[in-house]
Amino acid sequence: MKKKQLIGFVVGIVLAVVIMLLPVKTLPPAGQRCLALSLLAVVWWATGVVHPGYTSLLMLTGYVLLGVAPASEVFSLWGTPLVYMVVGGYLIASAVRGTGLGKRIAFMYALRYISGYRSVIVGAYLLGFLLSFLIPHPWPRCFMIISVLAMVTSSANMPKEDMANIGLAVFASSAATSGILLTGDSALNIAAVGMGGVDLGWLGWIKWMGVPGVIASVLMMLLQFMVYKPKAKFVLNKDVLRKELADMGSLSGQEIRCLIWIILAVIAWVTDSVHGINPGWVALLCAIGMTLPRIGGVLNAGSWNDVSLATLFFLTAALGIGKIGGISGMNTWLASVLLPSQAPSNVFLFAGFVTIIAVIIHMCLGSALAVLGIVVPTIVAFGNTAGISPMASTLLVYTAVAFHFVLPFHHMNILVGLGEKQGGYGDKEVIRLGLPLTIVVFIVTMLIEIPWWTLIGVM
Repeated sequence: MKKKQLIGFVVGIVLAVVIMLLPVKTLPPAGQRCLALSLLAVVWWATGVVHPGYTSLLMLTGYVLLGVAPASEVFSLWGTPLVYMVVGGYLIASAVRGTGLGKRIAFMYALRYISGYRSVIVGAYLLGFLLSFLIPHPWPRCFMIISVLAMVTSSANMPKEDMANIGLAVFASSAATSGILLTGDSALNIAAVGMGGVDLGWLGWIKWMGVPGVIASVLMMLLQFMVYKPKAKFVLNKDVLRKELADMGSLSGQEIRCLIWIILAVIAWVTDSVHGINPGWVALLCAIGMTLPRIGGVLNAGSWNDVSLATLFFLTAALGIGKIGGISGMNTWLASVLLPSQAPSNVFLFAGFVTIIAVIIHMCLGSALAVLGIVVPTIVAFGNTAGISPMASTLLVYTAVAFHFVLPFHHMNILVGLGEKQGGYGDKEVIRLGLPLTIVVFIVTMLIEIPWWTLIGVM
């Protein structure tokens, strides 16, 4: 156990015990136990005491055994389509990767549109967005894109610094481009919808977040151009890509069937307001269709290995903090203690205040899902005092934590690409982009989202 883990292990337990023993008359006993368990989990998540999935299970089991809430409430997420959107997303991602369809699309894009250094960076952002229609999770998208761009840059004798910036562009851009579509991040986005208390649907998410997500992506890309200047001229050797694409052969039957099922899923997502089928069930039906004989055959028994059970329990725990906190009285107590009695009536001041709170807590805890679970219920209650829409409060917090990072541990999309064998970048490159990005986060929440939401009449 590393020193950081050992400290987190001890601090989490001591903090939980102290809170359990404190004589807090205004906090119900169930709320006090909920707060103790929740903070224990948050400290262990932030310091990586054990794998987040195990910490999540500890917290959820503790809620039940200590009488904070019944198991039917604690694990209620598993009876909703939210968790099955994540399951379907993992299976669809497995199909796109396994058939080679995603890599083929990336090669075709690179051959047509990539020629120099700037076009590689732009390609990292655009491919991240385009592939989010096919792969509802950012990690497999990023690893697929970086594998293609590595071939693009390997024959160019590119300086190490430029290679690192391209790798950072692939993984960092997913923090912004994943917010454009509901299916851009089948865990974080779905969690935000669940916490907002409004069934947005696929088009509903685009209505709220499409324009802010596109602008956030463009601003991050421009910032990356300003912060990182290429060290040497880069000219793409397209013969390498043509050979790789030729080696793949013509479009296979599996690729065609995979593409057809995904097109059907996208059509169903877009028209969910007509047929009323939740996007989660659509994702699951799409995955099931990919297993059927003749018309499927894309997924098999081994594809289940690509479904992260730990992530599902992490999602259950992150959402559970808000839900069980409301049932136990913890959320009401936290709002009364930590926040003013009345939210600012000026929506721009409210957005700035929420962003400050979310960014500070995110800087300390790191996990976007954990911060959402803790902050959203309190901010929603706070916003209600000024008549702010619960979804607006939720998405302000979501934007602040999903788009923000300074260190790699602040965003899992950044962390999974860290190192020479992954994205090729290190802490230094992440900090160099992340520090000025904090200013961009405030620009997006205060100057983009508030005016946009006011314009479309949802604020």
